Amino acid sequence: MKNYSLIIGIDISKLKLDVIGINYKSEIVNQHQTINNTKRTITSFFRKLISKYGKENILFSFENTGVYGYYLIFILEKMNLDYCNLSALDVNKSKGIRRGKSDKLDALIIAQYTLANSFRLDLSKHTELHLTKLKLLFSQREKVVKTIKNFNNNKEAEQFLPNEILKEFSKSNKSIINNLKKNLKLIEDQISQIIDDNISLKKDYDLIQSIPGVGPQTACYILIVTKGFTIFDNARKLACYAGVVPFPYQSGSSIKGKNKVSYLADKKLKTLLNLCAMNAKKYDHQLKLYFEKKVNEGKNKMLILNNIRNKLLHRIFAVVKRQQPYINTHSYAN
Repeated sequence: MKNYSLIIGIDISKLKLDVIGINYKSEIVNQHQTINNTKRTITSFFRKLISKYGKENILFSFENTGVYGYYLIFILEKMNLDYCNLSALDVNKSKGIRRGKSDKLDALIIAQYTLANSFRLDLSKHTELHLTKLKLLFSQREKVVKTIKNFNNNKEAEQFLPNEILKEFSKSNKSIINNLKKNLKLIEDQISQIIDDNISLKKDYDLIQSIPGVGPQTACYILIVTKGFTIFDNARKLACYAGVVPFPYQSGSSIKGKNKVSYLADKKLKTLLNLCAMNAKKYDHQLKLYFEKKVNEGKNKMLILNNIRNKLLHRIFAVVKRQQPYINTHSYAN
């Protein structure tokens, strides 16, 4: 990353942005300001900064806050400005001992973190529009599926209700579930349409599902979290993100724990991979033999399943990078 004469740290909240600017000596050169989180206000503020410092001399940095940062990102992209969309966890871990908390201080910390880590940070790029839509629709689908499950659980109460209440209760419950299923179908159709309309996305989506055990929901979510396989260089990084890579736990001569996976992971992806692993060990002959072999060796079953999750992610990454469907070479060996 090149050297910038001004680093703008931005703390994002629902209604406002707290902004502060520092130079390469970590001196505050642009005093703290609070602006409204609206397109008009943000655009006007950026134009003033550009006229004073020059577009090429400014780097904007902020934490990833989901939808609250969408206005900010869209305007940065539209005005072709350099920015870093930082991991909130990374910034939080870098704070050290702090007394008190304020939005102004958070904006300064973000700017200082960006300056201190500029040697390893890469400029961010906004997710393509179709992937943003896919992410929002997938999230909607998850909420609807969860709600349907909750209403289905209400059926257990029916056997304990008196007949005069049961009829009305069952009718209402059934109507709600039917409406939710219709909405679920609409969302799934929209997801399919977005994937079908994008040639490269559709190809990767099909390639991922060529792997035994991997279904459409897992394929869709992996495309979302990898931004179409543009933010991970290799399969191990993707596996670390998913929380399926074991790390050592030891220090000196007194602490010698077993290797274990980190709790820092995408829990949704890990859950989906677990379901895939359960299916794969049933229907993929090679993984089925691997599972049985390790069980006979006395290995822990959860450890073996985690290894299968890891193997599946490596297969997924391989088929996408090679742009070739998965071929089970084990069947040819036999």
